[in-house]
Amino acid sequence: MQVVDLKQWQENAQIFHFRGEQFCYWTSVNPADKPALLLIHGFPSASWDWSPMWSTLEKHYHLIAVDMLGFGFSSKNPNADYSINFQADLQQALLQHLKIENHSVLAHDYGDTVAQELLARDHHKHHIQQMFLLNGGLFPETHRALFVQKLMLSPVGFLTPFFINKKLFLRSFAKICAKPLSSEELDGLWLLMAHNQGPAVMPKLIHYMKERRLHRERWVSALANSRTPLVLINGSDDPISGAHMVRRYRQIVQTNHIYELPGIGHYPQLEDPASVSQLVLETSSV
Repeated sequence: MQVVDLKQWQENAQIFHFRGEQFCYWTSVNPADKPALLLIHGFPSASWDWSPMWSTLEKHYHLIAVDMLGFGFSSKNPNADYSINFQADLQQALLQHLKIENHSVLAHDYGDTVAQELLARDHHKHHIQQMFLLNGGLFPETHRALFVQKLMLSPVGFLTPFFINKKLFLRSFAKICAKPLSSEELDGLWLLMAHNQGPAVMPKLIHYMKERRLHRERWVSALANSRTPLVLINGSDDPISGAHMVRRYRQIVQTNHIYELPGIGHYPQLEDPASVSQLVLETSSV
């Protein structure tokens, strides 16, 4: 499984406008009557992360993925509302636009937090059929942020866009991926982040870490009290949210659907897309 050429991926994007901002999104070509699967990407990447798994998953699911506000090919308005609530509103608005009600969710990293908010909203509606979670800061007490992320949150965080360059970006990915990504993948991830002056909004996006602490009770309770089937697929060698996060997850979430991938780091969908795809399909309850 390989990533789709980034130029081709961009050409296949569709446009969706929401609250004055423009978003790029992707859907399966022939969804037919397949169950819907909403893919929610992480920080600081974009929906292109899912491209190695796309052709496999779309045989079984109607796939939907959008570059969220501040990410990838979507709007990066420096004056916009970069909150998890906005990103969750965006996901729901896109599903409504596509006339999709019942659906499952596959999320990663920052996307896990958006998924937790969606799960909290869905508690009495039961539109989410199943939720698959990849490496992410599900619990603020177990999240181990990188130095550059901590710097963005500091009083001098507004200065960090001036120092974000490709060399620093690649160094960060080398730290968090146990299985090295290809040069094509790394170049694409950098281009997506840098697109349309992306580094300028990074200090605004990074405030999701503060939101995780502020809304911990709501978002952790959504997992602990979920009536929706949950599946955790986690790269064990992730220094940010690896095996140490899984130990906390076992304490809080009552589920046996936990799959640890040894030798895999923070980006399972890029480091080992075949295993992640297989686990999603094998554990699907839809």
